[in-house]
Amino acid sequence: MRGTMLYGPRDVRSEERPYPTIVEPTDAIIRLSAACVCGSDLWPYRGADPVTQPTPMGHEYVGIVEEVGSEVRLIEPGQFVVGSFFASDNTCEICRAGYQSSCIHRQPGAPTGSQAEYARIPLADGTLVATPGLPPEDLIPSLLAASDVLGTGWFGAVAAEAGPGKTVAVVGDGAVGLCGVIAAKRLGAEQIIIMGRHDERIALAKEFGATDVVQERGDEAVERVRELTDGFGVHSVLECVGHGASTETAIGIARPGGAVGRVGVPQEETMPASLPAFFGNVTIGGGPAPVRAYIEELLPDVLDGKIEPGKVFDKTVGLDGVPEGYRAMADRESIKVIVQP
Repeated sequence: MRGTMLYGPRDVRSEERPYPTIVEPTDAIIRLSAACVCGSDLWPYRGADPVTQPTPMGHEYVGIVEEVGSEVRLIEPGQFVVGSFFASDNTCEICRAGYQSSCIHRQPGAPTGSQAEYARIPLADGTLVATPGLPPEDLIPSLLAASDVLGTGWFGAVAAEAGPGKTVAVVGDGAVGLCGVIAAKRLGAEQIIIMGRHDERIALAKEFGATDVVQERGDEAVERVRELTDGFGVHSVLECVGHGASTETAIGIARPGGAVGRVGVPQEETMPASLPAFFGNVTIGGGPAPVRAYIEELLPDVLDGKIEPGKVFDKTVGLDGVPEGYRAMADRESIKVIVQP
């Protein structure tokens, strides 16, 4: 089969790979209907994270179940499934508390290799969610978004305590940030500020529910957000980038007693602006998003067309086009690339 491998900075290849097989009795094999390139894939692609050996790429996926292990009870061959980018049993104490990304039986780095024709999914009963029947083709992008960016944006909004009547700012206009706008709107936020500079992303953010746009950065961005909020700052901030500067901005625009949901993978070991956060009584939450906790909740709205997170995909490639997809995202020419095997 064809699959995607990363060999080093800006060296991603589509090549022949072994077909996956059942390894554990809780595994499933799925035939991928769609996958995509994640913003976190770009860190090793750009060289920010070391690549010590050729690495199979891809952790966002939807597809049709081909085979299941002997202990799989809930997932059946022939079902169309949406998968979470963390493999979890969905039954342990931590999963039941809503943090499947920290499942005590999780397998680090699994599932991987979904930018391919087929993939092995560990802990299939907990990781996969079947749709009611085979969905129409036009819904597949939005179902794919539910495997990561929609749930990550949702988790960011929940961690930031977004809700009815509140003011919300989203730092970052990538796919996660744009889905964060969807989440803030659906949770009832009164004012939603998107912080970004790209016209096509701003237009999509407005379509999703953003009420204001801030294109400034640094201190100027903080000043502008405060102008838009009567000098107070916002109740809720979604930090969807992970850079030190974006974290400083997120904390700087939170009002006293506000909350920041950090879902951008941090690129620093220590958190910037910890003193301002402390003295501003700003709650800091977030982390690796437990998207499995939200798939079933969000699926009806996706299937009914009430939300369309699939609009974040603005470039489509086949497996041979994956290297170009990485380049387009890394060079900020594309918001998010969908891969159709």
